[in-house]
Amino acid sequence: MPIARPAQPSQPAPADRPLAAAAQPDPGTLRATGTQRSQAKEIRRQALLTAAASLFAVNGFNRVSLEDLGAAAGVSGPAVYRHFPGKQAVLGDLLLTVSRDLLAGGQRVVAETTDPLAALRRLVEFQVDFALGKPDVIRVQDRDFSNLAKQDQTEVRALQRNYVELWVEVLARLHPAIDAAELRMRAHATFGLINSTPHSVRTHGRKIAPKTARPLLESMALAALTADGPAA
Repeated sequence: MPIARPAQPSQPAPADRPLAAAAQPDPGTLRATGTQRSQAKEIRRQALLTAAASLFAVNGFNRVSLEDLGAAAGVSGPAVYRHFPGKQAVLGDLLLTVSRDLLAGGQRVVAETTDPLAALRRLVEFQVDFALGKPDVIRVQDRDFSNLAKQDQTEVRALQRNYVELWVEVLARLHPAIDAAELRMRAHATFGLINSTPHSVRTHGRKIAPKTARPLLESMALAALTADGPAA
């Protein structure tokens, strides 16, 4: 008589297997989600910086609260702490970001333009674009620099000195006989001309059109920068 074979243990159906592997999210989805969150966070941070520039320019740093910043950017006051540890950090980020952007933009101009006069024209255009586009930031820099943390003050000054020296290097190629100290003074005077004009016009209750201001500022700045030195 044939011997009956012992029954083989049945294999678990696929539905009975552990779900751990199937439950793991797709890495691509995780990356996409993380990117979206990072982008949303950066958008919110930029909105807070834009609001800070406007509010600080109008009211002054000391008269603006975190609640004011949050309301202007569409978030609650406590939510601001997700992006900045405090109001002073907002001011620091605002002025440091602008100073870094100016230096990086100036470095690109100098690196891409070998002719000194063409480089100077592009530097002037770049500075005029900044002045017309960010008059609030210029006003905040002028009025509330002292409210920065000491470390941020040091870094902003260093960035701005390096930016000035880019201009001095280009000017030295145009005016090799003029002392660097005078060229530096020309650069600072030009910044004063370009940066103060949009602010002064706005302060008096009128708004100058960029298409009107731009060519005037550029021609005046270039005239000052390219003029011969004073007679002996």
